[in-house]
Amino acid sequence: MTSVAFNPNGNIIASGSKNGIIHLWDVQTGEIEKTLTKHGNVVNSVAFSPDGKTLASGSWDKTILLWDVKIGMPRNTYIGHTEGVSSVAFNPDGNTLISGSRDGTILFWDITPTPTNEN
Repeated sequence: MTSVAFNPNGNIIASGSKNGIIHLWDVQTGEIEKTLTKHGNVVNSVAFSPDGKTLASGSWDKTILLWDVKIGMPRNTYIGHTEGVSSVAFNPDGNTLISGSRDGTILFWDITPTPTNEN
């Protein structure tokens, strides 16, 4: 494993790995609840949003994915680093994600949900 993080409630652990796979573990049982596969390289960093509904993952494939924890599917992909992503973190209100990279840059991502247009 290359990265681990507790969700805010402390009942789920996310783990990133060298094979690009993320596992969501049930803390009480120690069992894998979900397996998330979308990255094409090492998942170097994982972080839960403050509400625990979203997981961010950064990879050597130069991408950041935002995952819907409940369904285990990616919601958004962020691309901007020219080298692998080494770290991801949410700000306290969960509307901004920060990422650090081997390219020596730190990027800020506005991840505020966009309102839907319902007529």
